[in-house]
Amino acid sequence: MGSVSAEDKMDTDFDEETPFSSTSSSTSAPSKQQPHTFHFDSSSSSVTLPKSSSSSSTTSFFNHSRTRRISRSIYLVLIKAKINILLPFGPLAIFLHYFTGKHVWVFFFALLGIAPLAERLGYATEQLAFYTGPTVGGLLNATFGNATEMIISIYALKSDMIRVVQQSLLGSILSNMLLVLGCAFFTGGIVHYKKVQVFNKAAAVVNSGLLLMAVMGILFPAVLHFTHSEVHLGKSVLSLSRFSSCIMLVAYASYLFFQLRSQQNFYSPVDQEVDTCENSDEEEELELTKWEAIIWLGILTVWVSVLSGYLVDAIEGASESLNMSVAFISVILLPIVGNAAEHASAIMFAVKDKLDITIGVAIGSSTQISMFVIPFCVVVGWCMGKDMDLNFQLFETATLFITVLVVAFMMQEGTSNYFKGLMLILCYLIVAASFFVHVDPKSGDD
Repeated sequence: MGSVSAEDKMDTDFDEETPFSSTSSSTSAPSKQQPHTFHFDSSSSSVTLPKSSSSSSTTSFFNHSRTRRISRSIYLVLIKAKINILLPFGPLAIFLHYFTGKHVWVFFFALLGIAPLAERLGYATEQLAFYTGPTVGGLLNATFGNATEMIISIYALKSDMIRVVQQSLLGSILSNMLLVLGCAFFTGGIVHYKKVQVFNKAAAVVNSGLLLMAVMGILFPAVLHFTHSEVHLGKSVLSLSRFSSCIMLVAYASYLFFQLRSQQNFYSPVDQEVDTCENSDEEEELELTKWEAIIWLGILTVWVSVLSGYLVDAIEGASESLNMSVAFISVILLPIVGNAAEHASAIMFAVKDKLDITIGVAIGSSTQISMFVIPFCVVVGWCMGKDMDLNFQLFETATLFITVLVVAFMMQEGTSNYFKGLMLILCYLIVAASFFVHVDPKSGDD
């Protein structure tokens, strides 16, 4: 009875201490409940140890993730593309500049080293355009799409090589309109020989109109100079060039606004095709983050700037060693490197039967150079105190005028085939041969 009453008393005491049952149970069975009690009673100490190990593991995880991300970014930009096999030629050109002094080798190796950088600049710009949207993306393409030509031109301006600036920019326009577009039409026509490839004729007409306006801005200073009809001899051409350049920049800014804002439906075939048919491809092409694209744009631009300095310094020495005119090197050889990205992209889209994008790449790049890069260089020369003008001499101006007319007639139907592409390529060969036998007139010669 005594034991029973003791049990009843224990039960009564347990019922009375129900609010503290966890404490009572822990006291009565420490072997089973002690870990549980330690978790609650010493929460600060019990959680501190897991947090320290968790934070260290989290830190190592993020470091490992960051390292993998950087390695993947380097692989995508500097290794993945096949054209990157030419990247070592850039440092080799710098090495030869200081240890051999042979300008012809420095020129060609710098030329080969810039080619993959120009293509990678286009890639980084496309990646950044995914995040910025079409409006800012158009401005980025205008700035970085022809960054190679702009950098080479600025270095040539600093070296007072104004004719190299004029001829290299002219060569970029000719190369895009004849060689790049011709190869795209020819390749697309061969691949799709059973059908007629079509593109947005209205958009092509607008680009042709802008190119004709650029011809007007370049033609009048040359005519004013060679007809000796200047009000102030030697000054009127420069003043007209600077005024016309400002007008052309305003016209190009208006064109961007017209294309990207007020008339979006006007270019709907390209947008619809990209949006409806290539959504999965665009997602696959989005390979870099926003800041990775910005950082790579900065790195590639600096590297192009460095190589451009060595390239410009070696032009005259290479001209003498190869017995070639500076005009041929500037108009034919330099633009091939600067247009490497446009050339590959235009052919790729033509093979995929996306001629609207091909026209935008080839003719759009020519429009950018003629209406943005050339006037920009005139304004930059104005700020630098250099007499950069739009007087491209009669031979170059006539070549540009005829080229724009030929391309405008080729695109007026809004269709493409391999024969049109072949005709444009043959026209470019005639232009190249013409500049091979052309001697640039001395300053002061009419």
